[in-house]
Amino acid sequence: MLAKEGDEDVAKTGQPLLGLMDVQVKRNAFGRQRESFEVLLKMSIFEETFHAVFIRAPAITQAAENVEILATFDEHIVASKQGNIIALSFHPELTEDWRIHQYFLDSCK
Repeated sequence: MLAKEGDEDVAKTGQPLLGLMDVQVKRNAFGRQRESFEVLLKMSIFEETFHAVFIRAPAITQAAENVEILATFDEHIVASKQGNIIALSFHPELTEDWRIHQYFLDSCK
């Protein structure tokens, strides 16, 4: 929803985009809900991997130079930051790892 552009599935469903990040997204990039999965993800902002839960996850397919890539998976951008906006393809709230939440709070200072 934060992206400026979406793929043909975004257009077909009429999903409104807020246009707040200079990225293009692919809707359901990893499949539908039945293809949900969990993975240990290497993120540039943490030394240890992050347990990421992907459910009907979108992915960033293109990002402008002013977008910081925080993580990729299977050649897709799955975590990014532009200014004070953080976009994730996974659900950190479904784990007991609060590092992303703390990273967000720290960026608000």
